[in-house]
Amino acid sequence: MLDKGYTPSTLEDSIYHLWESNNLFAPATADAMEGESETYCLIMPPPNVTGKLHMGHAMYVVQDILVRYHRMAGFRTLYLPGTDHAGIATQNVVEKQLAKDGVSRHDLGREQFLKKVWEWKEESGTTITKQLRKLGMSCDWTRERFTLDDHSSAAVREAFVKLYEKDLIYRGYYIVNWCPRCQSVIADDEVEHKTMQSFLWHIRYPMADERGKIVVATTRPETMLGDTGVAVHDGDIRYKQFIGHNVRLPLSNRLIPVVGDHAVDPKFGTGAVKVTPSHDFNDYEMAKRHELPHLQVLDLQNTMTKEAGAFAGMSVEEARVAVEEALREGGFLEKKEPYEHSVGVCYRCHTTIQPQVSRQWFVRSQPLAQAAIAMVKSGKIKIIPKRFNKIYFQWLDNIRDWCISRQLWWGHRIPVYYNDAGEVRASTTPPAESGWHQDEDVLDTWFSSALWPFSTLGWPEGDNADLDEFFPTSVLVTAYDILFFWVERMAMLGVECTGEIPFHHVLLTGLVRDEQGRKMSKSLGNALDPLEIIKEYGADALRYSLVAAVSPGNDLNYSIPKTQGYRYFANKVWNAARFVMMKCPDIAKVSHTPPSPMTKLSMAQRWIVSRLHQVVGSTTKNIQRYELSEAALGLYDFFWHEFCDWYLEIAKINLSDDADPAAKKLEETILSYVLCTSLKLLHPFLPFLTEAIWQELGHEEKYLITASWPKTGKVSKTSLDDFARIKRLVTEIRTLRSTFGVKPSAKLDVFIIGEPFLSEDELSYLQNLASLGGIVQQENALHSIPNSLKTVVDSYEILLQMGDDFDKTAETARIQKEIGELTAYHDRLAKELSNKQFVSKAPKQVVEGKQKTLVETSEKVRKLQQQAKMLA
Repeated sequence: MLDKGYTPSTLEDSIYHLWESNNLFAPATADAMEGESETYCLIMPPPNVTGKLHMGHAMYVVQDILVRYHRMAGFRTLYLPGTDHAGIATQNVVEKQLAKDGVSRHDLGREQFLKKVWEWKEESGTTITKQLRKLGMSCDWTRERFTLDDHSSAAVREAFVKLYEKDLIYRGYYIVNWCPRCQSVIADDEVEHKTMQSFLWHIRYPMADERGKIVVATTRPETMLGDTGVAVHDGDIRYKQFIGHNVRLPLSNRLIPVVGDHAVDPKFGTGAVKVTPSHDFNDYEMAKRHELPHLQVLDLQNTMTKEAGAFAGMSVEEARVAVEEALREGGFLEKKEPYEHSVGVCYRCHTTIQPQVSRQWFVRSQPLAQAAIAMVKSGKIKIIPKRFNKIYFQWLDNIRDWCISRQLWWGHRIPVYYNDAGEVRASTTPPAESGWHQDEDVLDTWFSSALWPFSTLGWPEGDNADLDEFFPTSVLVTAYDILFFWVERMAMLGVECTGEIPFHHVLLTGLVRDEQGRKMSKSLGNALDPLEIIKEYGADALRYSLVAAVSPGNDLNYSIPKTQGYRYFANKVWNAARFVMMKCPDIAKVSHTPPSPMTKLSMAQRWIVSRLHQVVGSTTKNIQRYELSEAALGLYDFFWHEFCDWYLEIAKINLSDDADPAAKKLEETILSYVLCTSLKLLHPFLPFLTEAIWQELGHEEKYLITASWPKTGKVSKTSLDDFARIKRLVTEIRTLRSTFGVKPSAKLDVFIIGEPFLSEDELSYLQNLASLGGIVQQENALHSIPNSLKTVVDSYEILLQMGDDFDKTAETARIQKEIGELTAYHDRLAKELSNKQFVSKAPKQVVEGKQKTLVETSEKVRKLQQQAKMLA
């Protein structure tokens, strides 16, 4: 028997151990499946090995719900977990630890440093996977992968060489995001943009022919030393006369041209900007269009180079001050004004990013992008919701070559080798001959992640059962914010490396935000720890509160009270199951198939079975359509508001000690069937709770996690309509009783006037659920009923006869008086709010408070008028 109280903290760990120790997360063996079974494969987006569970990871429950459903629905299901080595993040963690002892990675050397990182990984790198277990992720942990394990590393080398040999990977010079602190290129998504208070310097650039000047506005005066042009919008009439002529670059006296370009914003500053191709992404592209030369005045350590002339050797900060002073002394500084703008910083160390032209390794993205576009346009890959197709195509249509080299030590070392003769060789294994050395750089973490859907399944091994059976994978579930950085790259490399799509569906979830819609962050103080929430309310309640609010592609505003509310729901499921098990001691022996024929059942039994069958159909359909919130809310409404609030109350009639044994046996069958089927439907959403209950039932299907998904059965439309009418009658009578303060224990008589007459079953339900005494049915009102309250439901006039102590006249007078007082107050408020002078001068919160009170008062008057009508 279930414990009296539901305490998730005492059962969740033991239930997870039950699943994992019995290897229930692994795909069922072929001989265990009945007949031909479809496969279903979902590869977990790998969380960073440095990470700890946060609310974004909590959205993994969407993946787990899909997996649990397909496992129960008879699919040979694989949910494959893994973690990402997170190159720059992991290296930073270990470097910070070393720094506490006054040691740098360079002191240790590459080999010893990597040894330290691997030691850290073995000790701390499993934190996130342990925490995912707390959330209930039903992954096959025996197949867990890591982006730097031997097999993944082999796959990375194979993919690199394959692309290199097809000239899809090359080494060349291009402008990149450079972090002076991390001393590495970083990806676009690793650049955070922060609003900063700075200045806008207006600098005079004299025309070479002395016909005047152009004033250039810039936020980075120190980089002007690397200017190779001045740009204006090609349609800006203010500067049309200067296009094609030269200006003299202040402080260096170099002649540089004025060019007209569509990319210049005429509204920024003076409408004229400097062109510094080596240190600005837009300028780099502009220089290509106008064939302007490059001049590097900042080195990789953020120090001014010899090209900066007198400012060489200064830091950026020192050079900025010195350049401003020199401009002022030379009469070139027109003005300096405060300016707020967005600055790119490294997401790890928060150092300002310096765009640099550097020799790096790149993937030619355009040829790969075409295949990825074709896969979505043909429908072979379906993005959900479909509106993200537009973003997907926009990014791929405008894709730039992808910089894949990083100046780190932790990661996949680029499989390219050089010798003293200047030869270059890309190879999956080191050259056998001596005199070769490997490239020092490692690959962008996203490169190995782009191979994740197939490298995890065994690619590039030719004879691999998992790859043959589970690839292409069924669905990728991930947040929309990495559609470009990850999803599109998987599509590009998946098609190129395997000739197949990597997944059939891409389900994009939104971001978890706080209840005000703000991004969760430590700086705002609104970041929540899922483990603390689980500790307080249980994993099931957290899962349900997330999925009940999730909608494909839309952000989710989360609040603790939502989880608290679903903790109550979990408690309701527990108590309902406990009640059924107490009333049905032989529940394990009772058939768990739908009772047949339906004609032998009472109207309420036909209703609850029909509603259950409807919910089976709608839940199945909603999960298949990825409308998980609809599925979760539908189950919540059915179990709490129909099964518990209505049917269990009716079932108590047949379960009483003096009930007919045959009726009692039938009731036990109905309750058992509805409870067991409901547990199956709820399992993907509330896995711990439902499995714990299931283990107490002693069902012939030993584990709920591998039990069969319910099939839809017959639905009696007549019973649904009839019981809906009973619910309306009961609800209205309950409202009458509550409105006029009738005690729940008081058995009042009721007259029901109208046709068709209610059946014996219906009268019994009405009497028990509405706590009534006698019920009289009449075709027409034969005489007036003294001291009664009247209401109308459907075609029926309901007269509820009140007790002798109910003074109808006094109650009517009280209500009419209250209506008068509230109406007068309402009118005064309305007059006050119609006064424009008051509304404009009063504090906003005062006006809003009065508006709210006006609405509330209006609603109170409406309800009192309804009561007066009942008394009439």
